[in-house]
Amino acid sequence: MINAKRTPFEVLGGQDAAMALAKRFYDHMDEHEPELVAVHRRDESGRVAAVVREHFTAFLVEWLGGPPMYSPVHGHPRLRMRHMHVPIGNQLRDAWLRCMGAALEHPSVDPEVREYLTRRFADVADFLRNRPES
Repeated sequence: MINAKRTPFEVLGGQDAAMALAKRFYDHMDEHEPELVAVHRRDESGRVAAVVREHFTAFLVEWLGGPPMYSPVHGHPRLRMRHMHVPIGNQLRDAWLRCMGAALEHPSVDPEVREYLTRRFADVADFLRNRPES
């Protein structure tokens, strides 16, 4: 159960589980969401660059309630400011949510934490929209 005593990080299974979630997220993106891949820094093969994956993984671990891996290195996430250069409308928001939904649809993810995170990620993704209905 997720509550003040048990964070999503703990219910998910800790750091290895959070890192695996981030990997599944980007693997799904690379395979199924070319429009979303296109707004990220890419490596020579056209996949989302390792540095992007590393930054998001560090952010995700901390955001889920794990150890501070992101903010000591990069400062406050300032999500809207850091994403303002990307034209995020409904299509990119929905693509992002499809990737995270696919990553959460793993047998290792407890159904309760999946439901909770699906709602939280939807709130954050909608908050990051900076373009009207596009």
